[in-house]
Amino acid sequence: MAQSTKPEHAGAPLTIQAVGPLTSRGLVLRSPALDDDGWISAIYSADGDNISPALSWNAVLEAESYALVVEDPDAPGDEPFIHWMIWDIPGDVTELARDIAKTPEPQGLGRAHQGRNGNGGFGWFGPRPPQGHGVHRYHFQLFALGKSLGMTPDTELKELLNALKANAIASGELVGLFENRDPVADARSPGRTGSYGETPSNEQATEHEKEAGRGGLDADDRDQHAPHRPGGEVQPRGGG
Repeated sequence: MAQSTKPEHAGAPLTIQAVGPLTSRGLVLRSPALDDDGWISAIYSADGDNISPALSWNAVLEAESYALVVEDPDAPGDEPFIHWMIWDIPGDVTELARDIAKTPEPQGLGRAHQGRNGNGGFGWFGPRPPQGHGVHRYHFQLFALGKSLGMTPDTELKELLNALKANAIASGELVGLFENRDPVADARSPGRTGSYGETPSNEQATEHEKEAGRGGLDADDRDQHAPHRPGGEVQPRGGG
């Protein structure tokens, strides 16, 4: 499988890194959209159903409202990519249902407003990292605020950030993972998977592999590539 490397990024801080809450109490976020290892289900991706994931958190009694910002710091560009901004979630609310409408003022959430994501639309825009770009991290950053902000849906993140700095009581984050694999570079070796129509084997080459001038896999080849020389380079066809 092709090796996944950490994508380069200019290093601009995430929103939560720039906000200092008034107290040290933390918010704990949970979501059924993430599996036990933190991977986000493909149905929430931009190439899937592109629906917003359900979220829940512990209540902060002093909170008049909550604000959520979801960013990807591994996206190419100078700033983390914005996947979701929603604020003025009522203070007595401790969860967001799945598939919130992509409108500036979603129904059922009081006076909550959704800002524009990095793709230009309102509400959630699911993961869609460049193919073969490696694993991306999606930071769900929640802030408990001492008041409602009353900002319009066209508010930019920089303006929202200033309001969060002035009014955050507590904060917390949940990090999800997503990768858009390259179907060619990340494909398993045919000799390993048996896609030549032979029984997979690490011990010897299949007849179809021999006809192609290719040997079997090394028993200790964790990368599942064709046999290689001691120096690490892949052995050319024909065994030379």
